[in-house]
Amino acid sequence: MSRILFTGGGSAGHVIPALPVVRACLDRGDTVDFIGSHSGLEQRLVEGMGVRYHGITTGKLRRYFSVANLVDAFRVLGGCWQAFRMLGRISPDVVFSKGGFVSFPVVIAAWLRRIPVVAHESDYSPGLANRLSMPFIEVLCTNFLETCPARFKGRVVHSGTPVRRELMEGSAVRARERLGVPPDRGVLVVTGGSLGADALNAVVREALDALLKGFDVVHVCGEGKATGLKQRGYHEFEYVGEGWGDLLAAADVVVSRAGANALFELLTLAKPMLLVPLPARASRGDQIENAEFARVHGYAEVIAESELDAASLCECVEKIFRARPDWLRSLERFERPQAEVRLVQVLDDVLGKGEALS
Repeated sequence: MSRILFTGGGSAGHVIPALPVVRACLDRGDTVDFIGSHSGLEQRLVEGMGVRYHGITTGKLRRYFSVANLVDAFRVLGGCWQAFRMLGRISPDVVFSKGGFVSFPVVIAAWLRRIPVVAHESDYSPGLANRLSMPFIEVLCTNFLETCPARFKGRVVHSGTPVRRELMEGSAVRARERLGVPPDRGVLVVTGGSLGADALNAVVREALDALLKGFDVVHVCGEGKATGLKQRGYHEFEYVGEGWGDLLAAADVVVSRAGANALFELLTLAKPMLLVPLPARASRGDQIENAEFARVHGYAEVIAESELDAASLCECVEKIFRARPDWLRSLERFERPQAEVRLVQVLDDVLGKGEALS
């Protein structure tokens, strides 16, 4: 039995993929702690799992000049000191970092305490927190096989990203019954995520009459972005927690942003998809890279937000739906590593309890 400390946050995407690994460690008797921010986001996500939660002061890591960077630099230093003291009390055997600005002070503190760090990167190219943490990481686990930072001197292991059990156990029958969708009618699921949903939402609503001719449309539009529109065959949700696996199981086509976690879930579930990545002006370009990976390998249709309108959306969705058998054959080629198992093996390897991985 080991004591394992998990960290990550700033957004749900820096926590949710770690939860299956947390569960696997708990199931085998490990003691698990989690360090996140004081915002409450990370704490809500791990609540009820039997994990001891600790909050630290955090500062946002920015890639651009801002006066706020000076203030946040002191917050990061404060977070490093708090994390250093916490690690002294917790005394973990290993730290697992999922990235995000919450993780950086914890990684620094672990390095100062001589505690080994295993980090996981979901995107095609590492985010800023993981890039800054590279000198202090022993093993970097990657979602994409091609991800291999040139200056990283530690070990790189291709693990994939863990997918929540409830997604793998989704039922299309339950979803159709819940929504009242006939068995012979197509289901289109549209999700824009929490960032940049507005542009995608606007186009979907403009194209709705045309889309409803061939599909029931499940539109996950984001918190506070629902319009209350009532139209036969249109199902609007701000957010879906329980039952998301059922909705994805029922989906014949999915329209999504190209965040790494969402993309990997759709690939794992073999869903024909249209990706609309966040443009570079609204991100560091990671979604563009993720979407290009999927396009080049024949896993997804991709359209830039600047080229998206009601007509192009309807055209792409219809094109994908007509070619579903071809897309499903292409998606069968996608390698689905047992990420949860592999990440636990990496932790054991670092702890000297497992076989070496590469």
